Amino acid sequence: MAVKLNAQKREDLAKSTTTEIRKSGRIPAVVYGKDKDSKTVSVDSVDLVKTVRDEGRNAIISLQVEGGDTVEVMLHDYQIDPIKDDLLHADFYIVNMAEEMDVDVSVRLEGESKGEKEGGVLQQPFYEIQVRAKPKDIPEEIVVDVSDLDVNENLSISDLEVTGNYEFLDDPDTTIASVVPPTTEEDLDTETEVDENAEPEVIKEKSDSEEN
Repeated sequence: MAVKLNAQKREDLAKSTTTEIRKSGRIPAVVYGKDKDSKTVSVDSVDLVKTVRDEGRNAIISLQVEGGDTVEVMLHDYQIDPIKDDLLHADFYIVNMAEEMDVDVSVRLEGESKGEKEGGVLQQPFYEIQVRAKPKDIPEEIVVDVSDLDVNENLSISDLEVTGNYEFLDDPDTTIASVVPPTTEEDLDTETEVDENAEPEVIKEKSDSEEN
């Protein structure tokens, strides 16, 4: 089910008007899609942040444009002020609920692995997986249980269970999680010994002929 978000038409694109929109707690936005005319609107900044926080980055949003139609969209992109960390602009993409689309879905590791209990270190090389699905079937996140993962073992995309109407697009051999052995004092001593035993660099003096 899509979450609702109200939008107001934005016809005056002057910089001064945009500044006033941001001062009022709203942000400018663009709504566009395949074979669709783009529209300039504004949305409440707090409502948008709350929607993404509660429903996820790939949430289907029922955008109700003031004096216009309601369209099903996804937040495609956004800009943030690097200093104030405030939202500055948002792009909404109109989706076709009957067509599949490719999106990146967050990966969350769950549980404490056997390897960690033995002193190993859990590593997560990738935090997103590309998924293909119809908009209503896009998972909010991919949860990976690492409880049975031991030292020197890993989980790949091919090991993940598909729990809905979607498919993974990344290489099945891509490692999602692994447990590596802990670094011991012996390992550190060995590295130090190698550095201490390294031969000094020999600086050869130039001969008279080379200098000339």
